[in-house]
Amino acid sequence: MTHSKLSALFESKKKIISIYMMAGYPNLEDTIPLLEALQDSGVDLIEIGMPYSDPLADGPVIQKAGTQALSNGMNPDVLFRQLESDRSRIHIPLILMGYFNNVLQFGFEKFCKKAADVGITGLILPDLPFDLYLSDYGEMMNSYGLAFIPLLTPQTSDERIRMMDAETNGFLYAVSASATTGSQAVFPKHTLEYFDRLKGLSLKNPVLVGFGISSPSISVRCILDCRV
Repeated sequence: MTHSKLSALFESKKKIISIYMMAGYPNLEDTIPLLEALQDSGVDLIEIGMPYSDPLADGPVIQKAGTQALSNGMNPDVLFRQLESDRSRIHIPLILMGYFNNVLQFGFEKFCKKAADVGITGLILPDLPFDLYLSDYGEMMNSYGLAFIPLLTPQTSDERIRMMDAETNGFLYAVSASATTGSQAVFPKHTLEYFDRLKGLSLKNPVLVGFGISSPSISVRCILDCRV
């Protein structure tokens, strides 16, 4: 299965460097050169953002990048074409991150097949409810070897976190705050307590932190504290 790349990564390394980039930004054909540059720089995992016209969960930086990418002509067809041209040179896991409506407009099974064909490891779809993933979409994703990466928030109950952990095989994406994407200089006490709570649940999947990562010291603290 494609997401065995994730298993191999987390088994081999304790500290994971995961980078987000917007497909088609700053220029349409920059996607592949940036992927290769990040891989050559030692990045372990790349989240490729798929631009969307109504990015409600994103802060101003990603919104601006997405708007520019759309203006450049980026869409799922173009992204898959770009990834197909370079799949033999990219060896690290690639995750597609974006809004579920984008995927539905493309056609869900068609999207999963294309993603698997170009070597995508998993999907982060923040607006796909987990219960709907279980009832309607999980079987299809699994059949194409795509890991579904669920989002956890400080408000997610321990019971639900354990259920998400049991029903997925990739990693868990811990949102550091109930807000849009963006950076912050330091995490408040209640957020660090949330990280400690996750660590104490003895989950089978690794946990990586997103939203609010502004410096190496912040990211290293998150990864060390949240990896199980």
